[in-house]
Amino acid sequence: MDHPLWSKISCYSIGPADAAFGFAQRLARENGWTVAYAGRVIEEYRRFCFLAVTAGQEVTPSDAVDQAWHLHLTYTRDYWARFCPDVLGCALHHRPTAGGDAERHRFFDQYAATLKAYEAVFGLPPADIWPGAQRRLVDDPKAWRVTPRDYLIISRTSLRRWSLFALAGLTAAILFWWRS
Repeated sequence: MDHPLWSKISCYSIGPADAAFGFAQRLARENGWTVAYAGRVIEEYRRFCFLAVTAGQEVTPSDAVDQAWHLHLTYTRDYWARFCPDVLGCALHHRPTAGGDAERHRFFDQYAATLKAYEAVFGLPPADIWPGAQRRLVDDPKAWRVTPRDYLIISRTSLRRWSLFALAGLTAAILFWWRS
């Protein structure tokens, strides 16, 4: 893409260049992602920031992009003193929902419009980072984030498999007990 703002955003590096634990590593650790996936999310965050400044409408990030934005906001000096004024040329404020049906509808429509704006500028967004509006704003908010060190996480497939083994074992134990 040949746009002066995109040129500035695309070569911008978040955080101090000499950090032993960089932005991508931190983003990956805090979200349970690989560093490669975090790098892809950071690229999508750059694209989101470009759209936020150029789309002519409010834009809504995907959840993964929002995680990158949240983390970038914690790098306050970098975000407010370098990124916004020197790269974007304006303040980019994070505006979370106030809740309620009207807000849900507004963000649903806004996210769908963001995906259309994205496609017009960058082509189809990667579905693993930018899911459809239904998933992003209806299905995913019903979930909650867990830390693997605090919870035992078992996939539904594994749970079904282990349940069948347990049921078979219990049945065998009952039959053995009954016959003796």
